[in-house]
Amino acid sequence: MAAKVHDLGSEVGLGSAFKMINQLLAGVHIAVAGEAIAFAAKQGLDLRKVYEVITGSAGNSWMFENRIPHVLDGDYAPRSAVDIFVKDLGIVQDMAREFRYPVPLAAAALQVFLMASGAGMGRDDDASVARIYARLTGTTLPQEFVTDQS
Repeated sequence: MAAKVHDLGSEVGLGSAFKMINQLLAGVHIAVAGEAIAFAAKQGLDLRKVYEVITGSAGNSWMFENRIPHVLDGDYAPRSAVDIFVKDLGIVQDMAREFRYPVPLAAAALQVFLMASGAGMGRDDDASVARIYARLTGTTLPQEFVTDQS
């Protein structure tokens, strides 16, 4: 099932809390990866070269490395859908509110996923946030990288 199993304690809800910390990071990383690749496209950069450089640099994240190839291939078949992060980042917001804890970056990422979902991409791969950034900024991704399924 898993390569590594962690003992989180016996208190009810600890597993869910750990998962939401992971989802907070994952959602923010996907949103910023989409923002970055669309910004690179806006500047006319070679997106495959951007991917090569960033994945070998300090700015890399597992989500950038995993999701940006979907964008580069124009492949938005769902592996993890936009609406999963709408749900999970909504749960993060609810938990944060309960603890009176500010999560402004998670809130911003949630808005990006909501924009993508509202634009008809809710069931598409979560890498679709790159498409919503491109649309919002008038950025044209190179044609071979775009498959508009919305």
